[in-house]
Amino acid sequence: MYRPTDLDKRLIAALRTDGRAPISALAEQLGVSRATVTARIDKLTAHGVIVGFTVRVRDPAEASEVRAVCSIEVEGRTTDRVIRELRGFPEIQALHTTNGGWDLVAEMSCGDLAAFDDLLRRIRGIPGIVNSETSLLLSSVVR
Repeated sequence: MYRPTDLDKRLIAALRTDGRAPISALAEQLGVSRATVTARIDKLTAHGVIVGFTVRVRDPAEASEVRAVCSIEVEGRTTDRVIRELRGFPEIQALHTTNGGWDLVAEMSCGDLAAFDDLLRRIRGIPGIVNSETSLLLSSVVR
């Protein structure tokens, strides 16, 4: 597995800030040559550290969406079955296993509070889920 260098990490941070920045601007910002920036991007892409390039646009509906993160505790050895059920929920945008007091973390998005309330009810009704804690996401400062 490739381990990004300090330069790689600074390059990734610069690309997160402005993914459309010209190679020459990135090189100047990082204090390296354009060839070095190009080579690092190629290497990061080849090793799967950078998995793609995209454009994000603000969806007008996104501003009114209810977004949240839900930490989920699962009973015993039911995690695989719970994950299979949660994968069927279109409101769950990402699902992660984790360590500590929680077994799973779900990133969720709903159109309004009524839909959000319904989603929480359905999640809590899944056999094997013994506890959950949900935090609403108010604003994104880094994405």
